[in-house]
Amino acid sequence: MLHPIDEPNAAYKEIRSLKRGIELLRCMNQCPGGISTTSVLSQMTRIPRPSVKRIMETLRICGLIRPTDRDGQYGLTFEVRSLSEGFIEEEWIARVAAPLLRAYVKPLMWPCDLATMESEFMVIRESTHRFSMLSQHHSMIGTRLPVFDTAVGRAYLAACSDEQLENILKLLSLRHDEVGETARDRKRIDRMLKITRQAGYSINRGEWREEPDFSAIGLAVKSAGQLIAAINMVYPNASVDIGAIESRYLPVLKELAERIGRDSAPWFAHPPEYAPLSSRPASPA
Repeated sequence: MLHPIDEPNAAYKEIRSLKRGIELLRCMNQCPGGISTTSVLSQMTRIPRPSVKRIMETLRICGLIRPTDRDGQYGLTFEVRSLSEGFIEEEWIARVAAPLLRAYVKPLMWPCDLATMESEFMVIRESTHRFSMLSQHHSMIGTRLPVFDTAVGRAYLAACSDEQLENILKLLSLRHDEVGETARDRKRIDRMLKITRQAGYSINRGEWREEPDFSAIGLAVKSAGQLIAAINMVYPNASVDIGAIESRYLPVLKELAERIGRDSAPWFAHPPEYAPLSSRPASPA
């Protein structure tokens, strides 16, 4: 369940209970409403139920979870959000993108994701899967998406400057797998970019092997002259035809991308680390 960033340092022994506590918090985040029982969490993590109970009680004392009216059931508290308050690099996502994405759940109906480029992948930073009645996925935030096979990846690449594109392709071409092979196939890349730019949006019709039953359309998000992210709308194959995409959903998705870019401009025109908190823009109503 855990997703380590680096290889473990042999000089230090891991703290098993801490590792388990983080794993339990991640599992609770995947559960509807952030609520789960010790039995379910034990099944998800394969941690013995008595150990789960002890760890959950420790998290309760720390204020990160709370017991519900049902015996053995816990829910996340708002205190969990304080764990990320020191991370301000992408404050614009929490302050601007997240509220706007949620505001567009009803007009778009199908779930949407916002992803940013991180090393060799597009990483989902915000999502409406947990709010959309039509979503068949949960806990998408943090998911790494391949650049060439997803709508957000193609939209992002198509909006890159020549220099940005070359740097990304150079990095990906170093891989010894299908991704690296694609990155080295410039004719294929140019063809994909041409199709995306001519259409005005990117589209994935089940090409991503992880989700072959789902399609998506994607658009780049630019702010203050910078390419900052890409958004998509995800739907099951054959549920939405190209006519409905262009007439019904694309205009709404474009409006969402433009609003995110426009309302995020203060973060990119004036980096937040140099601006006092009182001068930063408020979240939209």
